[in-house]
Amino acid sequence: MARLDRSLIAGVPAFANLGAEALDDILSRAQIMRLLKGEAVFRQGEPAERFFLLLHGRLRVTRINAEGAQILVRFIAPNDMFGVAMAIGAATYPGTATAAVESLALSWPNAAWAELIAAYPSLAVKAMQSLGARLQDTQDRVLDLATQNVEQRIAGAVLKLARQAGRKTGEGVLIDFPLSRQDLAEMTGATLHTVSRTLSAWQTKGLVDCGRQKVVVRDEQGLSAIAAGGR
Repeated sequence: MARLDRSLIAGVPAFANLGAEALDDILSRAQIMRLLKGEAVFRQGEPAERFFLLLHGRLRVTRINAEGAQILVRFIAPNDMFGVAMAIGAATYPGTATAAVESLALSWPNAAWAELIAAYPSLAVKAMQSLGARLQDTQDRVLDLATQNVEQRIAGAVLKLARQAGRKTGEGVLIDFPLSRQDLAEMTGATLHTVSRTLSAWQTKGLVDCGRQKVVVRDEQGLSAIAAGGR
């Protein structure tokens, strides 16, 4: 198998401040994965045997709750580590990770985790920081469900995605990956009908421009006012 070039991970925050030999060592244990749109990296409940780093593209993570409904937990961006189930003592993957667009990732066997964090302790620190941020995000979403109306939640979700994955265009800030109304419904605990009706109303007001799996934020200040409880 061809040797992976260290430039693949040289700019990844999880590996910041590691030297060339360390990067080569980390990559020597990795396998590269090319994912077609819609292809699953792993599925909820499967044995957690590997962990991953997204190099290019975008993944969506979903979970099936106790009532059998699918929830969109988050999107995985380039340079994010994911599927690190052993870091929280989980034997299976808690969700399903699927490619939202054609993507490229690296994967390592779980056995490499203990060896890597022993050799490079900063990896464990950064993994814990990442898990902590995800836990905080989950807590914020639970609070939003309890305290915000549905329009506020949709506005907050659109703004967050625009800030995380926004690209300025002549029309406004384009969320730079396919985002469907169903995605927003699963993220915000809303119905598909409510999301469609809300986006249509916002488009009429000039707040957003929406197409098939496309959302452009045209008035960030206006959406921020809605998210904060204004109109």
